[in-house]
Amino acid sequence: MIPTIDLAAWRSGDHRVAAEIDTALQEAGFLLVTGHGVAPELRAAVRAAARRFFALPPEVKQRYSVRIGGRGWLAPGVEANAGAAGIETPPDLKESFAVGPDTPTGDPPVDAIWFPPNVWPDEVPELREGVERYLEDMRAVSDDLLVLCAEALGQPADALTALATNPTFTFNINRYPPLTEVGEPEPGQYRIGPHTDFGTVTVLDREPGAGGLQVHDERDGWVDAPYDPDAFTVNIGDLLEHWTGQRWRSGWHRVLPPQPDAPHEELISLIFFYELDHDALVTPLPEPVARRTDLAPVVSAPFLRERLDAITVSQ
Repeated sequence: MIPTIDLAAWRSGDHRVAAEIDTALQEAGFLLVTGHGVAPELRAAVRAAARRFFALPPEVKQRYSVRIGGRGWLAPGVEANAGAAGIETPPDLKESFAVGPDTPTGDPPVDAIWFPPNVWPDEVPELREGVERYLEDMRAVSDDLLVLCAEALGQPADALTALATNPTFTFNINRYPPLTEVGEPEPGQYRIGPHTDFGTVTVLDREPGAGGLQVHDERDGWVDAPYDPDAFTVNIGDLLEHWTGQRWRSGWHRVLPPQPDAPHEELISLIFFYELDHDALVTPLPEPVARRTDLAPVVSAPFLRERLDAITVSQ
């Protein structure tokens, strides 16, 4: 079961939600989060601007083309998320526009990988304005979620946020094209293949659909994710699972391929992947919190880089 957490109630001093979070993240790794304070008008504006960008001719979008980890347009065919789990699948049926933090460290090798400059399409200037406002809200929501996660495990409030003073993050706007555009999927092909996320928390604003998000439940297998238009869907990633000594689950999920009974369905998802500082040392918590006590500390950047490389499709 995926519970709904009212972030506004917690911000107002109701800390009963901490126990609910611990239970939910042990079982499924997913939450619905209401009371986040992000205006629906802003969410709609970002999605509308993104649709205008994705509607541009391919030769125009190609000017902003990058590979996984870059900032700009990720064309169809460059990513296969199931690869991070060692599962071979055809490329995911999506295209994306990626944005990251505009806070370089001054160390050129580090900045080239983790803080490259953002690329903004001249043809849709309103996309930059909306995204930059949205990212401010995402940082605030995600930092609160990290504090709440620490509280749920009886740790100091800044146990995680102290490792996120200049964090890496990726904001992906994913477009899932309709069946009429991509044709019949290949065997084993998804809009996004089965995978876990890599960082701390992922904050997802999604559109429901026939070819939409599914999560993996240990009891029931793959099930459609619950949807609330006012809520964000939040899941934890591998880095946070590691920090908890695998007490919490980095939730398995996938996005179904376009479905024959909805051939014209096009979905746009806004996905904020939050991480930590590139050089943050993540030391797993000890017992009695941890389920495993044999996990070594990891540094955020190489931990994430290994996973990003695994989902990149060689061309």
